[in-house]
Amino acid sequence: MQSKIKIMKKAFVSAFPHTIPILAGFSFLGLSYGIYMNASGFSFWYPMLMSITVFGGSLQFVGVNLLVGAFNPIQALAVTLMISARHLFYGISMLDKYRGTGKKKLYLIFGMCDETFSINYSAKIPEGVDKGWFMFFVTLLDHSYWIIGSTLGGIFGSVINFNAEGIEFVMTAMFVVIFINQWIHEKNHISAMLGLGLSLLALIIFGSDKFIIPAMIGIIAVLTLMRKPLEKGGERV
Repeated sequence: MQSKIKIMKKAFVSAFPHTIPILAGFSFLGLSYGIYMNASGFSFWYPMLMSITVFGGSLQFVGVNLLVGAFNPIQALAVTLMISARHLFYGISMLDKYRGTGKKKLYLIFGMCDETFSINYSAKIPEGVDKGWFMFFVTLLDHSYWIIGSTLGGIFGSVINFNAEGIEFVMTAMFVVIFINQWIHEKNHISAMLGLGLSLLALIIFGSDKFIIPAMIGIIAVLTLMRKPLEKGGERV
């Protein structure tokens, strides 16, 4: 038992420094999410429980609109799949790394977000540190940062009275930053331009209230048909 505690402690000490940048980012974004939830009429329990059970980052911001809007399960499913589809590829990439982690694998799969994937996939684990516990603590720490940030945001939003008008723009800003980051790291911008063009076309045809699902279907269909030409041109689909 004591030996296992030492192994866990050593893994925790090794994992924590890798997560410090995530602590800074998740604290701010989680705080914004909690305040946004409170401004939308939810108590701090909602962002806290959503962060514990969903842990979807950008999906949680979108989930606020899904909760306050009209009940539309098909749209909710489509939006969720579109936003989180990249995790399918993350999961495939981590098959070998997660092998042999035992029961910890269940939580490693659940708690894998962009930042956690980046650390666990690329970090050089020091010699003598248990790989499974290292990845577990990276996942747990990142998850905890998000839970704490969103909970504090929900509490501050209910205790401190201020004008929260426009705070929902943080979600738009986040997606813009993600798009710009993707644009910078891609040599070929065909898929990005296709996404913008098809979304604009769907917006014109279906209007602002109904364009999301047609746009996503169109994007998936076109990228699937153009997969081989894009891969030959060096574009990742």
